[in-house]
Amino acid sequence: MSRHDPEPVTEPGLLTPRVLIPFLFVSLIWGSTWFVIRDQLSVVPSSWSVTYRFSVAAIGMFILALIMRQPLRIDREFLGWAAFLGLVQFSLNFNFVYLAEHHITSGLVAVIFALLIIPNAILGKLWLGRTIGRPFIIGSAIATAGVGLLMLREYRVAPVGGTEVLIGLSFTIAAVCFASISNVLQVTPRIARFPTVTILAWSMLCGAIINAAIAFVVAGPPVIDPRPAYLSGVFYLGIVGTVLTFPFYFRLIRDIGPGKAAYTGVLIPVIAMLISTAFEGYEWSLLAISGAALAMIGLVVAMQTRKA
Repeated sequence: MSRHDPEPVTEPGLLTPRVLIPFLFVSLIWGSTWFVIRDQLSVVPSSWSVTYRFSVAAIGMFILALIMRQPLRIDREFLGWAAFLGLVQFSLNFNFVYLAEHHITSGLVAVIFALLIIPNAILGKLWLGRTIGRPFIIGSAIATAGVGLLMLREYRVAPVGGTEVLIGLSFTIAAVCFASISNVLQVTPRIARFPTVTILAWSMLCGAIINAAIAFVVAGPPVIDPRPAYLSGVFYLGIVGTVLTFPFYFRLIRDIGPGKAAYTGVLIPVIAMLISTAFEGYEWSLLAISGAALAMIGLVVAMQTRKA
């Protein structure tokens, strides 16, 4: 390398505090949200539950932006990108997740979502020119095998038939695809130049508006569940599960890349099972133990690479 060549950019490792702390925080919080989402589906149509969640989240994110003194004035180009991210990330992605939980267990949805590592890495290479290192490929193969074992276990205990599982699986894969598009796009130079909290606030506002329009079309006028459990769930998902986590997650994507950031999704179902063990009496089978172990081994191996 000549003295005029740019220095290669090295990404921080997993054990770096600015990576490890948000990585664990996002994984812990999102590991708890799957059970809360399940309770949101009892009375209120899923499209309205998604609308309420991101209406609360948008308000919370604008307040966070004001507290952090982030710029809120936008131009037409910014609004266009915010609307698109709101559509794919905070509307289509979550509507499909909530729909999936009508057909399959929250545990199975969480496990399938761990496969986000694959499209994130592929799109990162295609759209951002990021190298997919050998350790990441090996680690992802190991983790995917672990996810497969977890998926098999959840499928076996699911109290639904094959058709219901197929429908739920299709909805979840659609959600994964839309989430991946958003994950990778927001690292592109046109979007990454905006402050994270600013783009999130406007994207969530656009997403809430889109969700309300979808809800009116598919479910009719607004429906509300007055139960304290439902209302507290909306605020938990909107504030804790969204406002407090997405800035950290999007920052992770910018710091370590969309492929490695998506490894939070590999850790999340394991955390969800641990939470279920503590509060719901979840019983660990050999498949679950083996799958969780492989997922964690894959995480450690994949994080050795500086790319993806």
